[in-house]
Amino acid sequence: MGGVHRIPDRSQRENTSRMNSLVRNVADWFDDRTGMRKLMRTALDEPVPGGARWRYVWGSTLVMAFFTQAITGLFLWMNYSSSTQTAWESVFAIQHELIGGWWLRGIHHFMAQAMVILLVIHLTQVVIDGAYRAPRELNFVLGIGLMLVVLGLALTGYLLPWDQKGYWATKVGTELSSQAPWAGAMVKKLAIGGSDYGHYTLKRFFALHAGLLPSLLMLLLGLHLALFRRHGLHARYFQGKGKVQGKEGALFWPDQVLKDSVAALMVLAAVLTLTVYYGGAELAAPADPASPYAAARPETYFLFLFQFLKWFPGESEVWGAIVIPSLVLLLVLLMPWIGRSRTGHLCNVAILFVLLGGAGLLTAQALYDDNFAAWHTRDDAPVQEEPRQAYLKRLAASEQFLQARREAAHEADRVIELALSPERIPSTGALTLVYDDPLLQGPKLFRRHCAGCHNYQDPQALEAETNIINPAPTGSNLFGVGSRAWVAGLLDPDQIAGPHYFGYAESPFLGEDGMVAWVRENIGDVASDERAALTEQITRVVAALSAESHLPQQQQLDRDQASRIDEGKRLIAEEVGCTDCHKFHDVDNEGEGPDLTGYMSRAWLLDFLRNPAADRFYGEANDRMPAFAVHQDPAMNQLDKKTLELMVDWLRGDWYRPE
Repeated sequence: MGGVHRIPDRSQRENTSRMNSLVRNVADWFDDRTGMRKLMRTALDEPVPGGARWRYVWGSTLVMAFFTQAITGLFLWMNYSSSTQTAWESVFAIQHELIGGWWLRGIHHFMAQAMVILLVIHLTQVVIDGAYRAPRELNFVLGIGLMLVVLGLALTGYLLPWDQKGYWATKVGTELSSQAPWAGAMVKKLAIGGSDYGHYTLKRFFALHAGLLPSLLMLLLGLHLALFRRHGLHARYFQGKGKVQGKEGALFWPDQVLKDSVAALMVLAAVLTLTVYYGGAELAAPADPASPYAAARPETYFLFLFQFLKWFPGESEVWGAIVIPSLVLLLVLLMPWIGRSRTGHLCNVAILFVLLGGAGLLTAQALYDDNFAAWHTRDDAPVQEEPRQAYLKRLAASEQFLQARREAAHEADRVIELALSPERIPSTGALTLVYDDPLLQGPKLFRRHCAGCHNYQDPQALEAETNIINPAPTGSNLFGVGSRAWVAGLLDPDQIAGPHYFGYAESPFLGEDGMVAWVRENIGDVASDERAALTEQITRVVAALSAESHLPQQQQLDRDQASRIDEGKRLIAEEVGCTDCHKFHDVDNEGEGPDLTGYMSRAWLLDFLRNPAADRFYGEANDRMPAFAVHQDPAMNQLDKKTLELMVDWLRGDWYRPE
């Protein structure tokens, strides 16, 4: 059966007519008060000489990008707190706690980068088409002003998360301003709000980023669009024919609007894709003025200037930072007057491509230098001395940068992990999480105070990034200290004299009465018929001695092996001979070995590091291990209580792990 078309009755038609009449009346009233219809006709009926072109879309995509930034920036502002103790915390909350916050922040971040790219494309199109010529000179100058404001927004926004990456990159950038002749120091002081970087620096950059620069951008954009409407689109002409290519008398609506809309949607789609792929914008660890950030780099669109400055070392840096960029900017501003003739126009096009090509090459060079060590090794170094030294210097700089970047990424992930823990961010701020975490502070403290003598190297992963290597150690390897594997190696005749234990130069344990000789004699030189029984005894001793450390990661193992551990304690005290030199719980001795009670536990290690020459440990036999906290007066100690605890907790693997 076919459907039946129902004809509206008279009352329905009358209701529809009244509704349409009401809508028209409201629209007429609104138009009478605002002139909206005339404004829409003026906007949409703009002539497009030669018809709609894809080359004309860049200005509209920039307007779309600006309004996207304004909308996302407004919502970010609602959740942002501009102080040095709350900025990172509020950005963290946006990124990880606010519903859709990562998406909002990612769009704002990547659209800012898209704006810079779109500006370059738009500038290129304007110069190639000659759209800067009379009577459009002033509009071209306004466009350059808009570009500078956008770059200013990018520079000021970089600091607002108050993370390590933004803090140190901004510090480098503002330090360059002090190179300016005459008023450089005053400009820097005005920019950072004093003599040092801190709360007032952040407040000023936020005021610039969210207040002054957007207002200036809106003003310049309004003037730019007004002058654009006054002079209309500039159409390219056929060479020697004096007429435009395409349809005559075409209007902005609908063909050009469609092309502009498609281009704007493609830009937005690219930004959304990057946002989803990267999970929003990056957030490094909280800014720490006391911890230099060797991985600091400007955003990609500023990398060319960063690389350019390498050509001007020392006092000549002012040329690369101030003088030459200012001259280049002046040259670009003069293009409308240089390009009055055909020769001048071709000169402008050549200048633009030289500048863009140079910026591209410098950017590529900066990226290549940073990643040089990822593609080259020391074996690739030239044979000649001078090129070899230059090669090795370049390689070392890249290795340092890549290592710093890996450490920065690890630190950022760890701080976010801690901030998401049940303890959350303390009232003292997120930087406290960094200072109080053994996993973050332990390696730094070990390098500073222990790596001069010891290694921290996983024997099963000698190339691991977490390894801290001393090529000529004078102490044992402290990786996994107190664990079953570490203690088992200590009692292994083949390992104890190796590089991970006592096989270093001038080791006091290599003598006839030393630990190495005892292990080799009592464990290594055993008849084959007795080896199986001795091996079983040693495994129980290892379990018992390792259990004395109470390592957090082997608590379950200690509970599961309780009977084995009890038997191992009996063997230590009564049979295997450990107590000939060592004290162990109630069994005392007169030997010189350290007390094995609580061996490698937190308390044992803390006491040992404070004073290894104490009677409980090596006594007068201590020949190299320094005492870090032997004095009652904290001011006289090498290390304070907190530093020792962080280092010990890191060695023992005692830090927060998410479930």
